Amino acid sequence: MDEPIDIYNEQNEAQNIIQMRSEAHKKGLWHRSAHMWVYNDNSEILLQLRSAGKIIFPGKWDVSSAGHIGAGEEALESAIRELQEEIGISAANEDLQFYKISKQSSQYGDFLDNEFHYVYFLKFNDDISNLVLQKEEVEKIKFYHTDFLKTELNNNPEDFVPHGKYWFDVISEVEKRSNKNANK
Repeated sequence: MDEPIDIYNEQNEAQNIIQMRSEAHKKGLWHRSAHMWVYNDNSEILLQLRSAGKIIFPGKWDVSSAGHIGAGEEALESAIRELQEEIGISAANEDLQFYKISKQSSQYGDFLDNEFHYVYFLKFNDDISNLVLQKEEVEKIKFYHTDFLKTELNNNPEDFVPHGKYWFDVISEVEKRSNKNANK
């Protein structure tokens, strides 16, 4: 689905320009997205298997929930909306913990993706079997232990969206957060 998004420069400064998402990717314009990493107290990260109908990386494991930040929308507002739409998790502003902004530039064929990912964490210890998935976006979701993920990312990287070192940064952060919770 195409949507209007705000355009930024390489320093993440607003340019007061709105473009359709498809045009931003065609021209390689900088824009923002929200990435939500859902984890639990068992050092597990919830991953989504991207739908087979996705244009980019169909059938690959990816971040728990992610999406472009719409024109005029705040990052946190987008994060909460995407969690609900994609994987059926209702969250409040105070439930999400902001982690950082990750600057990513990549190319997939003619698709030029220059994004500032606003990265959030959400602790979620509930049962995921009753969550309603957005089938156009998400095939299935599953919690994976961080140790398993590290091994799989090294041995079978083709099964995952190629986020590179970003994967290991997130895994390390989840391990810190999970261990901190376990010590309480």
